[in-house]
Amino acid sequence: MKPMYISINSEKTGANLKSLFKNNGYSVRDIQSVMGFENPQSIYKWLSGRSLPSLDNLVILSKVLHTTIEDILVVDGDVVFLFFIRNNLR
Repeated sequence: MKPMYISINSEKTGANLKSLFKNNGYSVRDIQSVMGFENPQSIYKWLSGRSLPSLDNLVILSKVLHTTIEDILVVDGDVVFLFFIRNNLR
Protein backbone atom coordinates (compact mmCIF):
# COMPACT_ATOMS: atom_id res chain seq x y z
CA MET A 1 0.00 0.00 0.00
CA LYS A 2 1.28 3.45 -0.88
CA PRO A 3 1.47 6.19 1.79
CA MET A 4 -1.26 8.83 1.65
CA TYR A 5 -1.17 12.56 2.32
CA ILE A 6 -4.08 14.55 3.73
CA SER A 7 -4.44 18.06 5.03
CA ILE A 8 -7.00 18.71 7.75
CA ASN A 9 -8.40 22.23 7.52
CA SER A 10 -8.47 23.42 11.14
CA GLU A 11 -10.60 26.52 10.45
CA LYS A 12 -13.29 24.57 8.59
CA THR A 13 -13.14 21.82 11.21
CA GLY A 14 -13.72 24.46 13.89
CA ALA A 15 -16.72 25.84 11.99
CA ASN A 16 -18.01 22.29 11.59
CA LEU A 17 -17.67 21.66 15.34
CA LYS A 18 -19.51 24.90 16.08
CA SER A 19 -22.36 23.77 13.82
CA LEU A 20 -22.43 20.29 15.37
CA PHE A 21 -22.58 21.81 18.87
CA LYS A 22 -25.50 24.02 17.85
CA ASN A 23 -27.38 21.25 16.02
CA ASN A 24 -27.09 19.01 19.08
CA GLY A 25 -28.06 21.77 21.52
CA TYR A 26 -24.69 22.00 23.27
CA SER A 27 -22.92 25.11 24.50
CA VAL A 28 -19.17 25.38 24.97
CA ARG A 29 -19.74 25.02 28.71
CA ASP A 30 -21.70 21.79 28.13
CA ILE A 31 -18.84 20.33 26.09
CA GLN A 32 -16.33 21.55 28.68
CA SER A 33 -18.25 19.66 31.36
CA VAL A 34 -18.52 16.46 29.31
CA MET A 35 -14.81 16.57 28.44
CA GLY A 36 -13.83 17.23 32.07
CA PHE A 37 -11.86 20.38 31.23
CA GLU A 38 -11.20 22.94 33.97
CA ASN A 39 -11.65 25.81 31.51
CA PRO A 40 -13.04 26.15 27.98
CA GLN A 41 -9.87 27.51 26.33
CA SER A 42 -9.09 24.32 24.38
CA ILE A 43 -12.62 24.22 22.99
CA TYR A 44 -12.45 27.86 21.90
CA LYS A 45 -9.13 27.09 20.17
CA TRP A 46 -10.82 24.23 18.28
CA LEU A 47 -13.74 26.43 17.26
CA SER A 48 -11.46 29.22 16.04
CA GLY A 49 -9.24 26.83 14.09
CA ARG A 50 -6.14 27.57 16.17
CA SER A 51 -5.83 23.89 17.12
CA LEU A 52 -7.46 20.52 16.57
CA PRO A 53 -8.81 18.11 19.18
CA SER A 54 -6.55 15.19 20.08
CA LEU A 55 -7.55 11.75 18.88
CA ASP A 56 -8.86 10.89 22.36
CA ASN A 57 -10.98 14.05 22.39
CA LEU A 58 -12.25 13.36 18.86
CA VAL A 59 -13.49 9.95 20.02
CA ILE A 60 -15.39 11.58 22.90
CA LEU A 61 -16.78 14.33 20.64
CA SER A 62 -17.95 11.79 18.07
CA LYS A 63 -19.93 9.95 20.77
CA VAL A 64 -21.39 13.11 22.32
CA LEU A 65 -22.30 14.62 18.94
CA HIS A 66 -23.66 11.31 17.54
CA THR A 67 -21.39 11.37 14.52
CA THR A 68 -18.10 9.96 13.29
CA ILE A 69 -14.61 11.38 13.55
CA GLU A 70 -14.58 11.54 9.75
CA ASP A 71 -17.66 13.77 9.84
CA ILE A 72 -16.06 16.11 12.39
CA LEU A 73 -12.79 16.67 10.53
CA VAL A 74 -12.75 18.68 7.30
CA VAL A 75 -10.09 17.53 4.85
CA ASP A 76 -8.73 19.91 2.20
CA GLY A 77 -9.19 18.37 -1.23
CA ASP A 78 -8.89 14.69 -1.95
CA VAL A 79 -6.57 12.20 -0.33
CA VAL A 80 -3.42 12.25 -2.43
CA PHE A 81 -0.90 9.45 -2.63
CA LEU A 82 2.61 10.51 -1.57
CA PHE A 83 3.93 8.42 -4.43
CA PHE A 84 2.41 10.91 -6.89
CA ILE A 85 3.70 13.94 -5.00
CA ARG A 86 7.24 12.59 -4.62
CA ASN A 87 7.52 11.69 -8.30
CA ASN A 88 6.34 15.12 -9.42
CA LEU A 89 8.70 17.06 -7.15
CA ARG A 90 11.85 15.66 -8.75
